[in-house]
Amino acid sequence: MRKNRVLLAAAVAVTAFALTGCGGGGDDGAGKIPTAGGGSSSGTGKATAGGGDGNGSGGGKDEVTAYVEARRAYVKCLRENHVDAPDPDANGQVDLGDGRTLKKNPAYLKASEKCAPLNPPVPAEIERRLAPKLTPEQIKTQFAYAECMQKHGAPDFPDPEADGNVYGDVQWDSTTAAAKQAARTCAPIIGDPVEQGTGKG
Repeated sequence: MRKNRVLLAAAVAVTAFALTGCGGGGDDGAGKIPTAGGGSSSGTGKATAGGGDGNGSGGGKDEVTAYVEARRAYVKCLRENHVDAPDPDANGQVDLGDGRTLKKNPAYLKASEKCAPLNPPVPAEIERRLAPKLTPEQIKTQFAYAECMQKHGAPDFPDPEADGNVYGDVQWDSTTAAAKQAARTCAPIIGDPVEQGTGKG
């Protein structure tokens, strides 16, 4: 049974955008910004290779240092495969430019596929550093959304941490009919318009 974090990521992304209209950071070169649960959404149109599957845990200097060093190896691989990638920053993020353009660049697509084994998972400490800073109102909304999801058919939907975000490799089953109905029922909490007829998964 496939599990994912798409709706969880959308929850924070929609809330943060609706209430503040801002964001930053990124992931795998597709113009993304970190959100709760390690999910992502475009905010600046620039792609930053944040890399990995977000299953790092804990936080500490050694973990972050190892991640940044691994990202340097990933960048080196991209360069060796004809992609002009800058050095990672202190958080291991790499500004690759316009993600939409990259998706149409055969050289980048080939290089990113070849170098993927070198692209490390994002440690939870990095997720925390790059997570959106939510207002008290946004945090309250995130807890209300999680509670609604859990009560209406998605009992495995994760609770946010105290700052309103979710970190690490958090997964929940969004494929069941009950979970899809919960998403439709709870969408208004985060200001996400959902068609009440056929709904969406």
